[in-house]
Amino acid sequence: MFAPGFIGTKAPFFMDMVTLIVALLPIIVYSSILLARKGMYKLHALSQNVIFIFSVIVISYFELGVRVGGGFDAFISESSVSYTYALIVLIVHIFISVATLFFWILTIFRANYQFAKGLIPGRASKAHKLLALKTFLGIIFTSFSGIWVYLLLFVY
Repeated sequence: MFAPGFIGTKAPFFMDMVTLIVALLPIIVYSSILLARKGMYKLHALSQNVIFIFSVIVISYFELGVRVGGGFDAFISESSVSYTYALIVLIVHIFISVATLFFWILTIFRANYQFAKGLIPGRASKAHKLLALKTFLGIIFTSFSGIWVYLLLFVY
């Protein structure tokens, strides 16, 4: 977990792995959205559930690594970036990611229920698309802000 990373920065392996997954997540989620646009609703539902479960596992792996690795203070100690600036960026990232996780949980659970009841595709589709769009935008912002935190801690 704490072996040297593979990206070529000061980051440990787990941080490189999580950052790579977070960077690719919007592309993976968008690929699943395209399935719904093509009318492949069952495959869209399955892929969204798998992506969500995988993401929760990745978040857990990340949190374990951060806690065992000494937390933010341990990682910022080797950065040349201002502690306060990095902390503000981290707080913004945490806010975005927690809000996104809330929306994602809500989207997944509602969609699973509505799909089972035959409400999507159908009369609940408009509300589902709006909630899913908020979730997807949150995933994009989480990805970018997570990469930003990574750069501040391990590149600059």
